[in-house]
Amino acid sequence: MIIFAVFNLKPGVSVEQYEAWARETDLPTANSLKSIDSFRVYRSTAVLGSDEKPPFGYIEVLDVNDMEQFAADAQSEIMQEVASTFQGMVDVTFVMTEELVA
Repeated sequence: MIIFAVFNLKPGVSVEQYEAWARETDLPTANSLKSIDSFRVYRSTAVLGSDEKPPFGYIEVLDVNDMEQFAADAQSEIMQEVASTFQGMVDVTFVMTEELVA
């Protein structure tokens, strides 16, 4: 299952602060979980065909191989700390997906 986290930084959180934390803590921690095949973070840069600002500053893509294991991983002390820090820096919506097969 792919989960997308779309979010903006909260007021008072700088791009530098968030991105340093993402590189140093969030990415390596999430990518070390048994339940995650891949965890990537993207900075939004533009809306295709428009001069408008993207509605979200960042998008995380979590490729989860086992939702039960993911729930267990999320309860670990380190993931509770990561999640708490993340929630303190961003306003986020998590979108769960189901792939369409032709």
